[in-house]
Amino acid sequence: MAMLIAGLVLFLGVHSVRIFADDWRNALIAKLGAGPWKGLYSLVSLAGFVLIVMGYGAARATPVDLWMPPRWTAHPTSLLTLIAFILLAAAYVKGNHIKAAIGHPMVAGVKIWAFAHLLSNGRLADVVLFGAFLVWAVLDFRSSRQRDKRSGTRYPAGSGARTAITVVAGVVAWAVFAFVLHAMWIGVKPLG
Repeated sequence: MAMLIAGLVLFLGVHSVRIFADDWRNALIAKLGAGPWKGLYSLVSLAGFVLIVMGYGAARATPVDLWMPPRWTAHPTSLLTLIAFILLAAAYVKGNHIKAAIGHPMVAGVKIWAFAHLLSNGRLADVVLFGAFLVWAVLDFRSSRQRDKRSGTRYPAGSGARTAITVVAGVVAWAVFAFVLHAMWIGVKPLG
C-alpha cells in the first residue's frame, strides 16, 4: 500500500501544482524554460504512474475488503465509464459542443471514472486509488473553472459533426477498453 500511496502523491502531486502553486509553477517555467519544465513534469508523472501500477498490483495481491458491492453496481459503473470516455475524447477532438460546454472535459471524465469505480469496488486499494483521483479531479475542475473565470477564457462553440465524431471516438475507445484491454491490463472483465 505504501508504494501505491507514494505513486499517488507523486502523480497527483505534480498534477496539482496549478491548483495549489500556480504562481510558483509560472516562476519555475520562466526560470527553467517550458521544455525543461515539461520534461521534469513528465518524468515525475511517469515515476508516479509506475509506482501506482506496481503498488496497486501489490495491494491487490493481498486484498483488504471494506465492503462487498452488489453485482448490479457493475452496470452503472459501465455506463458512467462510457460517459468518462466520451469526455476524454472531447478533450482531444477540436470544435465539439462538449468541450465548449464543460471547458475541461478530461478532468470531468476523471471525476466520473473515479466515482464509477468507487461504486463497484470495495477493497482498500480501490478506495485509496479511486478516492484519491476523485478528490484530485474535484479540486482540479474547480480550480480550472475559477482560473477560466478570472482570465475570461471562453471555449469556441462546437459543431454537430465534431461532436458526433467525439461521441463515436469515445464509444469506440470505451468498447475496446471494456471488452479487451481491461481484462488484459487489469485482469478483470467489467462486462462479464
